[in-house]
Amino acid sequence: MSRNLASLSFAASLLAGTALADVPNVAVDISPVHSMVARVMEGVGEPSLIVATGASPHEYNLRPSEANALQNADLVFWVGPDLTPWLDDAIATLAEDATVVELIEAEGTTELPMRESALFEPHDHGHEDHDAEHGHDDHDGHGEDHAEDHDGNHGHDDDHGHADEHDHEDAHGHDDEHDHEEHDDHAGHDGHDHGGHDHGGHDPHAWLSPDNAEVWLNAIAAALSAQDPDNAGAYYANAAAGRAELVDLRTEIEGTLDQVRGENFIVFHDAYQYFEMAFDFPASGAISVSDASDPSPARIAEIQTRIAEQNVTCIMSEPQFNPGIVASVMDGSEAHTGVMDPLGADLEPGADLYPQLLRNLATSLAECL
Repeated sequence: MSRNLASLSFAASLLAGTALADVPNVAVDISPVHSMVARVMEGVGEPSLIVATGASPHEYNLRPSEANALQNADLVFWVGPDLTPWLDDAIATLAEDATVVELIEAEGTTELPMRESALFEPHDHGHEDHDAEHGHDDHDGHGEDHAEDHDGNHGHDDDHGHADEHDHEDAHGHDDEHDHEEHDDHAGHDGHDHGGHDHGGHDPHAWLSPDNAEVWLNAIAAALSAQDPDNAGAYYANAAAGRAELVDLRTEIEGTLDQVRGENFIVFHDAYQYFEMAFDFPASGAISVSDASDPSPARIAEIQTRIAEQNVTCIMSEPQFNPGIVASVMDGSEAHTGVMDPLGADLEPGADLYPQLLRNLATSLAECL
């Protein structure tokens, strides 16, 4: 009897292994996006994380296990070259046969321009929507046509899914949008120059908008379903559940921030405008324009003046960066300090990381202000 049970168990394990083998190998750039993909794949498979938690995505050296995950990937999700310019060439070299989904180019994503000034005005959030005529009304549409649409945009025959994406850029007149001042000399594997900074570029921290996260959950489900039609129902159901969770989370965060509305705060680097816009909770300025460069003395002087003029009560640091810079900015003020982290460096990677990341941003602000 025990031998029969053992045989059945062995057969079941073989069947499970076969089913698992049919699930695509998925690689994802950063923890917040990895969390979204993990939410959509829940109960089906697990994606691999490329940029280790706590590391800066702007410059990174792949570990062997991460390079191996890219090399074995059937599907790669990433924000785009503005955030991880080095990953463009890594994908071309290691994942040349994979379908590549650049999420910041997903239809319906709102992009905001980079802010160069140290000081922010309450209503300086210009934005672009990649599918403005449809807005976010199509988030819940996840039938077969939607999946086929994403298959067409991200299939193996379209130069890793980039060809249609760059056609999409041309249609909106921002084919040079992948500009970032810290990476002037970078050229991507799609042949487009991602350097310069002619138009100010676009802020790549788009995952900090829950509206964009809703769009991306659906885009992730569509791309996975195109690769793995047998599990399409599970992917779309998980994406729908994830979007519903974000609706509830938004209400929770608004309640947290309502307690301190009207207070002024300064962030360490300008990474949070998507969060600011989503919750109508604007920062007064940023000590540094990016996490890749130290602020100039003139910029620090501007921030110190703003702290005094607007009675700024909170200056947010970040866990990865020199606290001495924040201390010098705070010199002579009575402002409090707190910690904000746009990547979730201290959180366990997985499906729960993204909502906890947004929740932590709101809690950190409320406790500091």
